[in-house]
Amino acid sequence: MRDLVSRDELALLSCAEMAKADAFAIAGGVPGRVLMEAAGAAVAAAAMERHARRPVVVLCGPGKNGGDGFVAARRLRKAGWPVRLVLFGSVGSLKGDAAWAAGTWTGAVEQWSSSTLDDAPLVIDAIFGAGLSRPVDGEIAAAIALVNARKLPVVAVDVPSGLHGDTGEILGCAVEAETTVSFFRAKPGHYAVEGLRRCGSLLIADIGIPGQAVTEIAPRAWLNAPALWAHLLQRANIADHKYARGHLTILAGPHATGAARLAALAGRRMGAGLVTIAAFRSTLPAFQAAEPGNLIVEADDGAMFAHLLGDGRRNAILIGPGSGTGDRTKDSVLAALDAKRSVVLDADAITAFAADPDLLFRSVRGPTLLTPHEGEFRRIFPDLGGVTGKLERVRQAAARSGATILLKGPDTVIAEPDGRAIINVHASPALATAGSGDVLAGLIGGLLAQSLTPFAAASAAAWLHGECALQFGAPGLIAEDLPALLPRALQSVSSFN
Repeated sequence: MRDLVSRDELALLSCAEMAKADAFAIAGGVPGRVLMEAAGAAVAAAAMERHARRPVVVLCGPGKNGGDGFVAARRLRKAGWPVRLVLFGSVGSLKGDAAWAAGTWTGAVEQWSSSTLDDAPLVIDAIFGAGLSRPVDGEIAAAIALVNARKLPVVAVDVPSGLHGDTGEILGCAVEAETTVSFFRAKPGHYAVEGLRRCGSLLIADIGIPGQAVTEIAPRAWLNAPALWAHLLQRANIADHKYARGHLTILAGPHATGAARLAALAGRRMGAGLVTIAAFRSTLPAFQAAEPGNLIVEADDGAMFAHLLGDGRRNAILIGPGSGTGDRTKDSVLAALDAKRSVVLDADAITAFAADPDLLFRSVRGPTLLTPHEGEFRRIFPDLGGVTGKLERVRQAAARSGATILLKGPDTVIAEPDGRAIINVHASPALATAGSGDVLAGLIGGLLAQSLTPFAAASAAAWLHGECALQFGAPGLIAEDLPALLPRALQSVSSFN
C-alpha cells in the first residue's frame, strides 16, 4: 500500500462510522450491491495477487460479510480457480444484498465439515465482520480453531472473524489471517495488539464510497503518520537563536542518572535550543562530567525547582525519568503545573501520585501530557481496567485527567480530553529496552519547547522514536543509539513539510 498522504486517508472509522459511510454512498446513488460487488472483487483480487492458483475454500457467514464472500467465490471461480463455498446458516435466511450476492453464485453451497480443509486450501474468511457482538462458539469456533491449527493461508474479509473492529477484542476466538482486506478506511481494531497479530498484511480497498464521506462523518481517530504533524516541525530560520527554539528543563533524581541524560540528549537532538538538568547537589559532578551541551543546575527540593521556573524562558518541563517518587518529585510536578508551562510527566512523576491521582488531575492547568506504560496507567486509573479496548480506556483517562495521555505499547494510543485520538504502530520490538522510554520523553519535551501542543508533540515523537529503531535495522539496539539516529528519521519526514 502506498504511503498515506492526507489526514482523511489516515482516519480510523468505528463500525458505526463505517455504516454511515456506506449509507452516505447509497444516499448518493451507489447501490449497496455495487459496494458489495466491489468489496468481493477486491478480496478475490488480493487472493490472486498474493497466491498461486490453488484450491480455495470460502467460509461465509450469515450477514453482509458472507455476501462479500459469495462475490469473491464467484470472481475466483470465473478466473479458473477451484472454489468450494461453505455457508454457516442457510441461503434462505440471508437478507438484502447478501441474499442478492448468494443468488449470483451458481456453485454448490456446502455445510461445514472438517474434511473441507483436507486439501490444505487457501481460505477466504468471510464469516463475521467488524461489528460482531457476541463470542464465537459452536461449529464456527471449531472451524476457526482448525484453520488456525493447520496454519492455512487466510485472506480475511474486513477483519479476521472474531476480532472486534472497534476495540480489537477477541470475542471467544479469532482467525489468524495472512492478509486482511478492509474497505474505504481502516478501523481501530486493525491496529490494536490482537489486530496486529491476526490481520497479517492489511489492505484497504476503494469500493466506490466517496471521499467526502469522511468529512461528513468527522472522525475522531487517526493512524499516526507524518502527514498529520510534519508541517508543524520547526524549519531552519536565519534569525533563530537558542531561546527561539525553546528551553527544556528536566528534573533528575538521586539514582538512575542516565535516564535524565538520555532524555536531555533526545530533547537537544529534537531541536530544543537549551536543555537544563535540575539535579541534587550530590549528583552534580556526574552530570557535569557527562554531555557538555547539557546545562546543569542544583534543585534539591521542590521549592528550588519552583524557583527555577521563575525564568519564563523555561517553557517546557519534563519530570519523571529517574526522578524518584518522593515528595521532591511530587512538589516539583505541582509547581510545574501551577506555572502553566508545557509539561510532560513520565514514569516516576506518574507513580508519585498513585495514592492520590485526583490531586494530580485537579492540578492540571496548562498543556500537559502523561506518558505511562500499562503498569503506571493502572496506578492512577485503577478503575479503567475493565473498559473494553485500549482506545476507549485512554480516551476516558484523558477526559478525566484534563491532560493528553500517551499509553505506550506496540499499539501506542494518544488521546486528548476532547476525544481526538491517534494510534501509533510505527515501531519495532527492539524498543523494548531500558532507557527507550526516557528517550521518547525527551523527544516530546524537545517538541514542546518548540511550541507544539502535547497532542502533536506526542504523535510526532512516537512516530520518530519508532522510525529511529526501524532505521537501526539490525539486532542490538540500545537506548543510547536512538538520539544519534534522529537526524535521519527527521530527514525521512522532510518531504511532508
